[in-house]
This record gives sequence, structure tokens and C-alpha cells, in this order.
Amino acid sequence: MRAEPKLAARGIGVEKGGVRILDGVDLEVAPGEFVALIGPSGAGKSTLLGLLAGLEAPSEGVVEKDGVPLSSPGLVSYMPQSDLLLPWRSVVANVALGLEATGVSKREARERASESLERFGLDGFGGAPPWTLSGGMRSRVALLRTALLDRDVLLLDEPFGALDALTRRDLQGWILGVRDELAATIVLVTHDVDEAILLADRVVVLSERPARVALDLEVDLERPRTMEQETTEGFAALKARLLGALGVLR
Repeated sequence: MRAEPKLAARGIGVEKGGVRILDGVDLEVAPGEFVALIGPSGAGKSTLLGLLAGLEAPSEGVVEKDGVPLSSPGLVSYMPQSDLLLPWRSVVANVALGLEATGVSKREARERASESLERFGLDGFGGAPPWTLSGGMRSRVALLRTALLDRDVLLLDEPFGALDALTRRDLQGWILGVRDELAATIVLVTHDVDEAILLADRVVVLSERPARVALDLEVDLERPRTMEQETTEGFAALKARLLGALGVLR
């Protein structure tokens, strides 16, 4: 018997200013599953992620978490495209901010933040201001702040999109290493097909606007994943299918 989805979008339609963005999108994410969303620019990937986060309501359809309609934000962890680090707060204080916003005392929030720095590669940087950090380290701070909320769903909106290629590769490898520690159901929006295949259990492709699900592809590569898998025939076959669905290969 199939487990109840941890997160589901059913018949989702979104219209804004007379423009149809999403049109009948159906998506189910199983408990503990890592799903990547890809699609053309402007297809509505970030819009869909915002709906899954409860940040707004769809024009049609329903978003469910554990079988119950999702009616408000805060029930899942959500990391937007910008890291949103506050320049006047140290790394520890920025990491603790999400916990403080949920009612955790400042002292406890900062203690928990400090205890988590090492596993996110930030040991020794707790007192540093954000402007002294590299782009990759800023992304780790933002991800730790999001993960520390300890929700069972983690939504990531192009978390590495603004990084240079080498830093992005480094963080992809790092995500592979901490995947088990995150212990959450994850939905990632990305423009990077290789990144989607490398990290995810499934890749869902959205069509051009008004977007529907054009392809829902299981990534049948062994875990734990490694960068070396990108050179395999299996990886190449998956990439060809995704590029075909995106209209890049015909």
C-alpha cells in the first residue's frame, strides 16, 4: 500500500493579472523524498514552491500536507532565492533568527545555532558578519537557518543559483554529504539539469506557461550519490530525457 504523500498539490491553477501561470498541476511528494522542479524561465516553478510553502493560495485546487489542506505558512521550512542575511547580525545570530521568530528565546536559539555550525562547515565563523563570507558560506548559513527550524518539509528555491560554477559544485557535493542529516522531505527548484539529477529522487519538469507537469522522472541512480555518477550512461540517459522534455533536444 502506497504511503500517504507528505506534500501534495492537486489540480493547482494560478492566474495573476489575467495571466494563466499554472494550469492543472498535480504533484505528490512522499515522506523523505527529494524532488527537484525544473522548467523554462517564467514557467511558475517559484510560484508553485510558494504555494507548497503556504505563502499564497491557488486560484484553483488545493495544497495538502499529510492529507490536510495547507492553509498558512510556517508548517514547512522555506528558503527563498536570496539568502536574506542581516548585515548587522553575526553568523550565529542570523542562523538563530528563524528560531527566534517561532518564539524560542534568544539564548536558546543562539545555543542551538552554535551547536550546529560544525556540521554545516561553519565552525569558527559564528561571530563573523555576513559581509566577510564567501557566497558559498552565505548559502550554508541560510540553509542552516532554514534547516534548524526542524520542519519535516524543506523547500529550496534555487539556493545556489547566484553562485559561480565552482562554488555551486562544491555545495552540491556538500548537500550530498549532509542529505541524511537534513532528514526531511525536500523540494528543490533549480535551472540546472545536472544538479536536479545528482541530488533528487525524482525530477518534475514543468511546461511553458500556462504550466502543467510535462514529465515526472524517477532518478534510478544508486545512493549515496557521487559526482562520478555524472559520467555514467545512466546519468546521460536521464539528462537526455529531461532535455527532451524541456525542448532542448528534439
